[in-house]
Amino acid sequence: MSDIGDWFKNIPFITRYWFAGSILVPLIGKLGLISPVYLVLWPDAFINKFQIWRPISSTLYFPVGPGTGFLYLVNLYFLYQYSTRLETGVFAGRPADFIFMLLFNWICIVITGLIMDMQLLMIPLIMSVLYVWAQLNRDMIVSFWFGTRFKACYLPWVILGFNYIIGGSIVNELIGNLVGHLYFFLMFKYPMDLGGRTLLSTPQFLYRFFPSQRGGVSGFGAPPPSRGHAADEQAGARAGRHNWGQGFRLGDD
Repeated sequence: MSDIGDWFKNIPFITRYWFAGSILVPLIGKLGLISPVYLVLWPDAFINKFQIWRPISSTLYFPVGPGTGFLYLVNLYFLYQYSTRLETGVFAGRPADFIFMLLFNWICIVITGLIMDMQLLMIPLIMSVLYVWAQLNRDMIVSFWFGTRFKACYLPWVILGFNYIIGGSIVNELIGNLVGHLYFFLMFKYPMDLGGRTLLSTPQFLYRFFPSQRGGVSGFGAPPPSRGHAADEQAGARAGRHNWGQGFRLGDD
């Protein structure tokens, strides 16, 4: 148990709480401590009955059972892996920026869920984070099941098909990918590669609650360089391109 406790404490703190909530809330629903009816997103209950917890609980809850358990565990793994990699990679030392990314994606997904009457939002939010990681590491070669290898930019679409095969819904994964693309485009692609205005930036109040843990200005003028890769960033800048950060292979520790 001490090994599990040490492992859990070593998870970056934002990912740690998201990961823990994504285990605790489904467990509460599974044990019947709170009826799942009160955990899913129902527009009428949220808007007309002011059950304001539903957008949060529906993001953390997933109905775990014989037909859904494997899908839940796979997506829990994706949450841990890719949220950790973003939090300790391009967002290292910048918890406010990472929280803002999660909030932006979550708000977009909640609005979409209310419009489309989606009751469960866990998979879309996880996929949106995975999509952002894949774009920031788009040229990295990743390995998937059965030894398949491809560029990271294709990973969200491969997982979309994979989740569909094992019992998921294309709609959930597709919305997650689209929301992740919206954040990536507004935060990185449009202002940096296309020379547009900065349309998306982290609010200052988040920096007051979650101050940056290393030097730098608020928000993103460029993706923060990964540790040990400053020389690569400078070389990329001289070549007139962006080096979005260090990549990882699927399943790496």
